[in-house]
Amino acid sequence: MKRPTLPRSAHHYGLHPDTLVVHPDYAHLAPFLRSLPQRMARGEGEVIHRGRNELRIMHYDGLDLVVKAFHRPHVINRFVYGTLRASKAKRSYANACLLLDLGIGTPQPVGYYNVRSTLGLAFDKSYFVTLRSVCTHRYEEFFEHDMPEMPDVLRAIGHITARLHEAGLAHKDYGRANILFGYDKDGQLRIELVDLNRMAHGPLDIHAGCKNFERLPATPEMHRLMAETYAADRGFDADECFRLMQQYRSTQGGKVDGKY
Repeated sequence: MKRPTLPRSAHHYGLHPDTLVVHPDYAHLAPFLRSLPQRMARGEGEVIHRGRNELRIMHYDGLDLVVKAFHRPHVINRFVYGTLRASKAKRSYANACLLLDLGIGTPQPVGYYNVRSTLGLAFDKSYFVTLRSVCTHRYEEFFEHDMPEMPDVLRAIGHITARLHEAGLAHKDYGRANILFGYDKDGQLRIELVDLNRMAHGPLDIHAGCKNFERLPATPEMHRLMAETYAADRGFDADECFRLMQQYRSTQGGKVDGKY
């Protein structure tokens, strides 16, 4: 599986010191992306996550947008990202476009903006922008209250993960906060994957595939539902997938016989 590339029709604006790439369907949002450093500095938008990176919801031109501002790298990586390696924002955008091409749900990517130093060599900050997801729930909510749609969601996760793995891709942060679910305007269940800047490329056998579930907390019943659909789609033995999912999850310090 070749590494993802940006859509040929994406609009590129400028070379140095900054790089701005906007999805062709949202070319009119280029000024908004360029203004993100100033908007973030003055505290615009609603903060929905603040940690190593920051997520904010912003409203612009009638759209609800999610802006992910990646933290400034340490001094060595500022030059690595500036000259040798794609930024996290660029990788997030490219991987989001790739997932959509594969028919795997993720919030619609709008574009990314890399900010460099005045000389154009040292990397400074990067921003990745998507439309706000229609999915209003996260996987981790299964452990906060009862949700009758849980079996359907778990089966859907098994299907989507199988499709991802069949394409030679594995989400390297496949955790409880990075799987969203909800219903679209037609009432259809929708699953979306987020936090896409780290994606592994290469074939995944039954062991590597089941190991990719290890960061998802699950009871045996939950593992069973995901294992059955995952195995059916990939031509694996469901009992062996279930055993491996339990085994790999236990190495993460997560319980396999209770809520976590």
